[in-house]
Amino acid sequence: MNTATRRALIGPVLLLVAALLAVAAAMAPGARAAGGLDDAAAALKKGPVYVDPRASGQLSTAEADALAKKIKDANKPIFVAVLPRAAEYQPGTLLRDLRTKVGISGVYAVELGNGFNAGADPRVMSRSSVQNLVGAVKRSQYPTVAQRLNSFVDTADQSANGYAPDSWGGTGGTGFDTGTAVGLGVLVVVGGGGAYALARRNRRRREEAERAALEDLRVVVDEDITAFGEELDRLDFSPGEPGADEAMRTDYSLALDAYENAKSAMAAARHPGDVQAVTQALEEGRFALATLAARREGRPLPERRVPCFFDPRHGPSVVDVAWAPQGGAERTVPVCAADKSRLDDGREPLARTVRTESGDRPYWDAGPAYGPWAGGYFGGGLLPGLLVGTVLGNLMTAPHAYGADFGGPAGADGGDFSGADFNPDDFSGGFGDGGGFDGGGFGGGDGGF
Repeated sequence: MNTATRRALIGPVLLLVAALLAVAAAMAPGARAAGGLDDAAAALKKGPVYVDPRASGQLSTAEADALAKKIKDANKPIFVAVLPRAAEYQPGTLLRDLRTKVGISGVYAVELGNGFNAGADPRVMSRSSVQNLVGAVKRSQYPTVAQRLNSFVDTADQSANGYAPDSWGGTGGTGFDTGTAVGLGVLVVVGGGGAYALARRNRRRREEAERAALEDLRVVVDEDITAFGEELDRLDFSPGEPGADEAMRTDYSLALDAYENAKSAMAAARHPGDVQAVTQALEEGRFALATLAARREGRPLPERRVPCFFDPRHGPSVVDVAWAPQGGAERTVPVCAADKSRLDDGREPLARTVRTESGDRPYWDAGPAYGPWAGGYFGGGLLPGLLVGTVLGNLMTAPHAYGADFGGPAGADGGDFSGADFNPDDFSGGFGDGGGFDGGGFGGGDGGF
């Protein structure tokens, strides 16, 4: 090959390398950028770890790159930021603001000065899981930031739900070197296409599982709607009948509206978590009917109580009683008058059963898809205490449980882009006062942001 030919070949190669380096520079996460919340968010959109230049003494470049590679290899939506104590990083809102600016659902861990805290979207990791994990990391009193963050990531990647966001690209740390850039140019089509196909397949499987769970749940919800419709049909009331007053007509109207709202919500349901709106409407309708019955019979109006625990179709509960599921611990549950009588006589209550692979079982011994169904009747705050120790209660605390936050919809999956559309009250934080960033990153009591 003569000199002219070599020069003719080298020129285009050099141009290609320069172009690839320019692309890599544009794609680099900027882990050592000027600093500030916007820079941190921009970097975390492109990679899992960001270190503010002013905090570079806490986590070296090599340590940050190794941590980022660990997160990418696990293919989990875990975001880590190491930040200095500075005016632009307000402890009380830092987790919320960082999640808002990044816009991707996931687990967010932040080392702020000498304090540590984390938060997560509920579909990615439950509030209790985040709190327990943050507390365990702080109480371990690791001597270095690298050890603390690696401990957090090692545990979080085992329980976090979802996948690394597509915007992260391939494996690696907080930046690209020249070799990586050239390799990226060669492998972008094959590697990128494979990663995209894997992500699509994982999401498709998850969507198919949710559709199957919704169809199983639809049978139970349709039975509830039908039962409430039959109650309305049996109701011997006309708004224009003698003795009917405005309060009675209002109760009747509320019951009719609840019936229509439940049907509409079920028709629109696309995820298991969506059925919470259906059962919540039915609960409101049944209380309206109970109030109407009391007005017509001249009895005191009923207390606003949740439905009977054993079967919400029994209507509002009238009293709380001590009860223990088979093989479980005793707890206090709300019951209707009929079930109270049965329990007093030593008989079993009339429990709501659903179809499972092992036959008909009480709903609290069924699968996780019944969490949103029960949550609409009893509310997210009360339900965990009622179900502790039961099959449903145990399954609902797992991060993969459908609608584990009793939501409808339950929010974006881990690694999905949602922008600022998330409930900050659901973005569960860890422990500690002052936004959760207590001194030294250790100890602290319950706290939010």
